[in-house]
Amino acid sequence: MLRPRIIPCLLIHKNGLVKTVNFKSPKYVGDPINAVKIFNEKESDELIVLDIDATVNNVEPNYKMIANLAAECRMPLCYGGGIRTAVQAKRIIGLGVEKVAISTAAVETPHLVTQISEEIGRQSVVVVLDAKKRLLSKDYDVYTHNGIKKSKHSVFEIVSQIEALGAGEIVINSIDNDGQMKGYDLELARQIKKMAHIPVTILGGAGSLKDIGDLIRNCGTIGAAAGSLFVFKGVYRAVLINYPKQAEKDDLIRANYPF
Repeated sequence: MLRPRIIPCLLIHKNGLVKTVNFKSPKYVGDPINAVKIFNEKESDELIVLDIDATVNNVEPNYKMIANLAAECRMPLCYGGGIRTAVQAKRIIGLGVEKVAISTAAVETPHLVTQISEEIGRQSVVVVLDAKKRLLSKDYDVYTHNGIKKSKHSVFEIVSQIEALGAGEIVINSIDNDGQMKGYDLELARQIKKMAHIPVTILGGAGSLKDIGDLIRNCGTIGAAAGSLFVFKGVYRAVLINYPKQAEKDDLIRANYPF
């Protein structure tokens, strides 16, 4: 039986580990390989690594870096950044990565979702949608290129589309909540979870384990991803890679997951 997952999300910028706020002002927080080693020791459920430079700079995925991350990682690894073809996705899977994430390419060329799904299997295809709430509206726009370009799509329109095209999982990344550490956008999470028939992960806003508990209590079986929560500690945001102990994680899920 599937159960909620608690997932660190690491952002790679100029080959270093960074954290952003509202997709801006990347702050260097350490070495990606070192972070992976620590998450191994802490037995993280899985790990998402997103290269935020590759698509914006129109460059190939950094296969050497990906291979190094995959060789070190002892948990399921999802990599995203710069993937534009099924050939690239297959090569990345061949390096030992369990899932590939596509974002801009999935929005601009939706048929790529089908091509990659047919090449590596639906279970390995993750579509990341960067969503920003419309002013005075309950709807959300999808942005591409790290939140730089506004697409013509509502996030609710595109979820059903990419699912039908062969996506195996959806990650909804809140631009508004990114780095704020004030909690997830629970209304957005509830709506996406209600309409999706594939696994959903929510990213953006977690500042405490309570925020993760709130997400699980509201949405049930879901992925709770976070960046700042797992790389910062305390009110002054001192850099410290952290993750809940197994007993703490089990208690959190048990208290908020009565399914």
